[in-house]
Amino acid sequence: MPSILITGANRGIGLELTRCFLGHNWKIFACCRTPESAEELNRLVSGKNDVRILRLDVTDEEQISQVAEELRNEPLDILFNNAGVKGPPGQDFGDTNVEEYLEVFRTNTLAPLKVAEAFVEQVAASDRKILACMGTLMGSLKENTSGGYYAYRSSKAALHMIVRGLAADLSARNILSVVFHPGWVRTRMGGDEAPLSVEDSAAGLTRVLLDLAPKDNGRFYDYSGVELPW
Repeated sequence: MPSILITGANRGIGLELTRCFLGHNWKIFACCRTPESAEELNRLVSGKNDVRILRLDVTDEEQISQVAEELRNEPLDILFNNAGVKGPPGQDFGDTNVEEYLEVFRTNTLAPLKVAEAFVEQVAASDRKILACMGTLMGSLKENTSGGYYAYRSSKAALHMIVRGLAADLSARNILSVVFHPGWVRTRMGGDEAPLSVEDSAAGLTRVLLDLAPKDNGRFYDYSGVELPW
């Protein structure tokens, strides 16, 4: 049975990805900071033997190491770094709070790298060997013509560069590293005005993930499989 580890699985796209892969009969490791308060996730997986909910704050290196050790004998066909934050309001020029900015980088940029480092052996031991990260079109240098959202944009642009590095460094182990734009989605982060439902975004991401091939290593795709500019 193929397996996937999803960070930030308690709500939004992470929760819906869990639902999608349940529908495909995958083994799922659903990670979130506070499993006891993840009511919808607990309801979704209740009575299902092929899902484990794991406590993981992706900014806590000790927790990352603990979970990696717990799963040391579990091949991971897909490691999906989904957890992320939009950051504080007021990310305009002239309104930079350095400590808040660094916290956004800790979650959106450094955490996915540390998770990848911790679980690389489990990914390498699997059949599919996919390391995926949730990026955003807002992190595209080419597409940024409107400015603003400095912390969020730059943290995701840095994540995109990390994925390019992973694609180069891990290709010899046949690990496929990709980054995704989920679309503008109606989540707590995306807001109610977003045109895309969580269900449609997650279903599209699932289709693209399941169709990935070695030629896709180091690519940047949206939820529908369209390649995007860096």
